[in-house]
Amino acid sequence: MSEQTDDQNDKGIEQWKVKRLIKSLEAARGNGTSMISLIIPPKDQISRVNKMLGDEYGTASNIKSRVNRLSVLSAITSTQQRLKLYNKVPTNGLVVYCGTILTDDGKEKKVNIDFEPFKPINTSLYLCDNKFHTEALNELLESDDKFGFVVMDGGGALFGTLSGNTREVLHKFLVDLPKKHGRGGQSALRFARLRLEKRHNYIRKVAETCSQLFLTNDKVRFPTLWANFPDQRYRSHLGWSCRF
Repeated sequence: MSEQTDDQNDKGIEQWKVKRLIKSLEAARGNGTSMISLIIPPKDQISRVNKMLGDEYGTASNIKSRVNRLSVLSAITSTQQRLKLYNKVPTNGLVVYCGTILTDDGKEKKVNIDFEPFKPINTSLYLCDNKFHTEALNELLESDDKFGFVVMDGGGALFGTLSGNTREVLHKFLVDLPKKHGRGGQSALRFARLRLEKRHNYIRKVAETCSQLFLTNDKVRFPTLWANFPDQRYRSHLGWSCRF
């Protein structure tokens, strides 16, 4: 219990740090496009980003405005220097902000920030602008709660989880349900019976798959289970309390 409380406290501190950083970054402005926002997701390669920055340096060397050209080249160089501190991309990714900003009294000030976020950041970003881009940092502050979801229609079903901006498909399958039969007499009754039987088997397969993926000891593993069913009867057949 104490370890869990410590983890929550540490997470709260990290979130507070990111909120404070976002506030200062969003307030910063520069002359021209001399402010670099770089986000490298986990499992990316430092070598790939270094090559990209090298290409950007060559392109920036052709900027006609001398002042803007020197500012951009300086920002790229600072970013390259920051990357030299890392042999590989950290487990949760890497965030870098480099550039020259204007202070309240109109003076120029260099900013160089690099850090590993407190949880994985699933964004790849490189922008050279007159401001820092913090949209991906705001996503870090979204809830970590993981939600289960089921999407089911007459063509098949999909099962997955959603946490923040990360979606994972756990399982999916297609189904070929027979259409309504236009003939009359005994043939119509027989096809109607077959259609209902296949539909019942389909619903049972969905229910069994949901139980395997979302239930542990007859309890739902997630705080909320979202389900999208085209027919009210699907919901009653599945027999759970789902949130719609």
